[in-house]
Amino acid sequence: MERPYRTLRQLLASKPAGVVTTGVQATVWEALQLMAEKDVGAVVVVGEGQVIGVLSERDYARKGILLGRTAKETMIREVMNETVITVTPQETVPQCMALMTAHRTRHLPVLEDGQLIGILSIGDLVKEVISHHEHVIKDMELERLILFSQGTYSC
Repeated sequence: MERPYRTLRQLLASKPAGVVTTGVQATVWEALQLMAEKDVGAVVVVGEGQVIGVLSERDYARKGILLGRTAKETMIREVMNETVITVTPQETVPQCMALMTAHRTRHLPVLEDGQLIGILSIGDLVKEVISHHEHVIKDMELERLILFSQGTYSC
């Protein structure tokens, strides 16, 4: 029997409630303060109720610091990732991993009926894959133990 991955809705339910968001009018400094306060590596940038970008610490490091921009003087829109790949709760963990790999992104906002309901990081998905594989291995070990104890297993 194949063991399914947890759904995206289940993954989101296991995380702290809510999504850390900011508006495009904020400075990178304000966004970095918010990330530190909430202990997250990225914020979703929203405008007029729509997801318009994602700003991660990595974005600022590469498009801000390395280009000589200061966080206090740089607006989010100058360094945020505007090409936002989103998913719905119906997508699967393997589909999300494939999207992240294909688009070289580390954060996937989750939308339901056009509304932001959460965000998944590459870390969230890797933890799920590892947990899933650990359960599959335990299931296989148990199956092997049962077969050996019944004497029905032969090499």
